[in-house]
Parts: sequence; structure tokens; C-alpha cells
Amino acid sequence: MKLNLKRVFYIVVFLSASKFTLAQNVKTKANKKVSATPCMEVLPLFTSTNVPQMAPEEEFAAFGNPNAIIPSNLPGKGLAQHPMLYVGENCNKMFLLKDGKTIWSYSTGKGPEYDDVWMLSNGNILFTRMQYVALISPDKKVLWRYDCNNTKGAAHTEVHACQPIGLDKVMFVVNGLPPKLFVVNTKTGKIEVEQELPYQKPADPNSIHGQFRRARVTAKGTYLVSFLTMGRVVEYDKDFKEIWSYNIPKPWAAIRLKNGNTLITDEADYLTREVNNKGETVWEFNCKTDLPAEYQFTSAPQSCTRLNNGNTIFTSRGKGGQGPQLIEVTREKKIVWVLQDWKNIGDATAVQILDDPGFPEIPGQSEH
Repeated sequence: MKLNLKRVFYIVVFLSASKFTLAQNVKTKANKKVSATPCMEVLPLFTSTNVPQMAPEEEFAAFGNPNAIIPSNLPGKGLAQHPMLYVGENCNKMFLLKDGKTIWSYSTGKGPEYDDVWMLSNGNILFTRMQYVALISPDKKVLWRYDCNNTKGAAHTEVHACQPIGLDKVMFVVNGLPPKLFVVNTKTGKIEVEQELPYQKPADPNSIHGQFRRARVTAKGTYLVSFLTMGRVVEYDKDFKEIWSYNIPKPWAAIRLKNGNTLITDEADYLTREVNNKGETVWEFNCKTDLPAEYQFTSAPQSCTRLNNGNTIFTSRGKGGQGPQLIEVTREKKIVWVLQDWKNIGDATAVQILDDPGFPEIPGQSEH
């Protein structure tokens, strides 16, 4: 078989830059350079003629306020600031936005909250809906799904955190008694990792909902887990030995940055803090004290994403359709974008910026 040296070169360069040593499903066409922004390349899949307006699995979900007023003179370009995949826990519809317009949406009807969402480089979308975690295609076919136990009491389970690991594996955390972290092959259904996580004792069914929101696999293959109600962020090695931790009142989300630091969103104090491996604060943004009155969130930020240019975007559920949903700031805390549009979209719990470079399914390349 003749070896395509150019293809090999691009793949080697790409994997070297990612600092990720595990084999991944990175595919390129012969003699074509690997795209730096693969999610942008697959957007035409969402507007293809084979994409139904409503798939059989969808359930209509009303959203937004047609009479909502969009404030004028806000920093940035409104919905046109970034192409993005966007969900909010109080809105029963996810949005794919480009050039300031919704080009695709997916409705899941009345029900529990969205908390985590990912677009993969092949266009598939992975998301949590509290009662289940699912992988769907751009044409809205359900490719894989894991359902929680929706009964009340000690058997009750929930899922709020997920992450693609390559194109065929998913990491997710199931809140429960006990809570567990899973890695599952979505093609074969094989459970490759099933690990019980610490939880508050004595066991209380009322504590299940608040156990975990975010967990991430890092570029080194470790697990970074935010214990929301236990006030800790913990990093485990592949054998689930604790190798790093940081105490903070209410860590809704934590992500490992490319510089090795950890960015943590503390819902209790409206702040996002970047700490190094010694636990020293190297950057912090407090949305109560660092935002002017006219841009104040009405609900504490839950998650954030760090962009390749160093800017940070915070998300907020708002409060009854009031206040901003997204705010982007520079390292110097300059506000470059405030999104407040309750007419066209719902609240914000998670956002993926699609023109930021990297393959989302390779841990460490997408910091959201």
C-alpha cells in the first residue's frame, strides 16, 4: 500500500500539538490539510435538506419572550459575536447559532435541565438532560443514549456531566447513592470504566441532585471532578488515586487549561478563579465586583469557557428572563461582549464556541 506522506505529516503534527498520546479517530481526506476548526467545517450538515425541522424523537418546547427588549449599545455583536452551540437548564431547546441566527435547534419538551453539551468534529452532539445523556447526529437521529433511574428515593440517579473521548467513547458521571463515573464505548455499549466516587454520608436521597455538575478528562488522561456540595475539586489518576485537590465553597465547574492551571467556577461567590498546581490564585474574576452595575448577572455563573485568545466567557441562567446570559472578558478584565437576548434564545448554562481551534473529542483541546 502506498503511503501518503503528506497525510501522515499533518496527523503527526496535530497529535504532537495536542499533547495527547492516546490513539484517536482523527480523519482527513487525502492531500487535504487538517482543519484547525473542525466544528466549523461540519456546520453544513445541520442545514442539509435531510435535516427535519422536527424529528420523531423531538418534543415541541416553547421558549423565549417575543416581547423581550434587547438592550442597545451592549459590548460586542450580540448573537453574531461567535458561532456557538448553546444550552440553558431552564430552556428545553438547544440552539446552534451562526452569524447571529439559529441555523439548527433540538427540542426535548418539558422536563429536566440541560447542563453539558458538546459538538464533536464529525458533527454529532453529546448532551446531558439530567434524566439521560445522549448522542445525536446533525440530522437528529439518536445514536446512543443512557437513561437514569427516575424513581424517587435512594435508587434515584441523575446525570449532569459528559465528555466525548474520541469519536466512539463517552465519559459521564451519574449522581446517585453511590455516584459513579463511567466511560462507555458508544459503538459497542461496553463499559470500559465504572468507578464509584465519594459522597456525603450518611447517605441521603435528598443530596443526589447536588452531588456533581462538571467532570472532565484531562489531556494527561486524569479525571478532574467538581464536588458541588462537598466544596472540592479533585483530580484522580487513571487508577482513581487522588493526586490533586482544591477547596472552594461551591465548585459548579472546573476545567484544566492548556497552561496546566485549573479554572474553577464557584457558584456560591459569583467568581471564577484560575489556580496553579500549588493552589495559588493566578487570575480571578468576580462577577459581583468586577462587572459594572449595568452588566450584572441576575444569577450566579455556573460554567465558563476559556478561548484560545485568552478571553473567558461566563454563562448565567438569568432570573426570569432578566440580566445577561453570556459575558466575555479579557485577561485584563475588559468586557468585550455582553449577550442579553431573551427574545431569540433561553438562559445559558453551557456554551461551546465553534470557531475556537481544536478537536473537542480530544481531551485538553476544548476548554469548556
